[in-house]
Amino acid sequence: MLGPKLRFGAFIAPFHPLSENPTLAIERDLQLVQLMDTLGYDEAWIGEHHSAGYELIASPEAFIATAAERTRHIRLGTGVSSLPYHHPLILADRMNQLDHITRGRVMFGVGPGALPSDAHMMGIPVARQRDRMDEALACIVRLLRGETVTYKSDWFELRDAHLQMTPFTRPSIEMAVASQVSPTGANAAGRHGLGLLSIGATSAGGFNALASNWAIAEESARDAGTSVDRANWRLVGPMHIAETREQARADVAFGLRKWLYYFTDVAALPMAVDTEADLAVVGTPDDAIAQIERLEKQSGGFGCYLSLDHNWADWDKKQRSYELLARYVFPRFQGSNVNREQSLGWARDNRPAFVGELFGAMGARIAQHIEDKGAQNIAPEIMEAMGLNKKPDAAE
Repeated sequence: MLGPKLRFGAFIAPFHPLSENPTLAIERDLQLVQLMDTLGYDEAWIGEHHSAGYELIASPEAFIATAAERTRHIRLGTGVSSLPYHHPLILADRMNQLDHITRGRVMFGVGPGALPSDAHMMGIPVARQRDRMDEALACIVRLLRGETVTYKSDWFELRDAHLQMTPFTRPSIEMAVASQVSPTGANAAGRHGLGLLSIGATSAGGFNALASNWAIAEESARDAGTSVDRANWRLVGPMHIAETREQARADVAFGLRKWLYYFTDVAALPMAVDTEADLAVVGTPDDAIAQIERLEKQSGGFGCYLSLDHNWADWDKKQRSYELLARYVFPRFQGSNVNREQSLGWARDNRPAFVGELFGAMGARIAQHIEDKGAQNIAPEIMEAMGLNKKPDAAE
């Protein structure tokens, strides 16, 4: 019996170096989601950032609304909406509207905000971001589930607040909480019974913390009387795939150094990049398969692998990487070819019997033809192959 399929998607921050036209860069992000939809990817998560110049999307909601018009099947999530940046009612109402616009294809990923430079510009104390995320999330979960909420905080207030439209998705849209270093995300996911987005799953620290992070989520869920499901656990990690390892390494010479510069010299992010210890994949589909198998073993099981979109390679090579993942990696974890393999083996093992039946049927027809019309129009090679002896014509 086949088990559940591992889902695949991308976590699109995105990362665009300053040497490129930003308008065209965002257009390529949209084209990437279109390509993913065509290739059968399940999900795309879109980031929210407001500073540092690389991560260009300020409104994942606006991007998702545009992408929804260009796609048919792929689900689209905020990856993530930074809750301390928004009034809870306004953000919940926008997500509810997107739920209707996309006919249920939208997902709501939340976090405290990754870049301290964003928080600085809005006057948000970095030390309070995680507390504010928890506070806002508790209200947003209730709003999206159709409740009326009254709550007063030191940074927002809700008075008899409720959403004016019933959600398209019942009981509400799918929600997930980002998790990187601190236990904040796992605790929040468990407390509210939400999904978990492990953004640094293949970094040295993130990989080692996978099992403990999920244990935190489960414990928090038990304490709150909710439940969490591994099917709603997404692991995020970077990959670039080509036909050979040599080709993959040559491809990433285009943009890897610029990406590393952003992480090591610009972005004040909680998880540093260690090129020696991190488990990014630059290789072949087989290397990608081995990576996901390592993640399955380390985590104990998860529901979706999200490739961290990075622009290490030029646009054509990047598209090729996404295509190779879909062609050769998806089937390994989705059981796509199980029945094909069984059917091929069955046909191979029974080939002698089938060939015998085929030749017997053909031979019977030829013999009947000879009996009715004579053998003068039957090629000697066919007679020999069928084991029939051609009788000489009367004239001979």
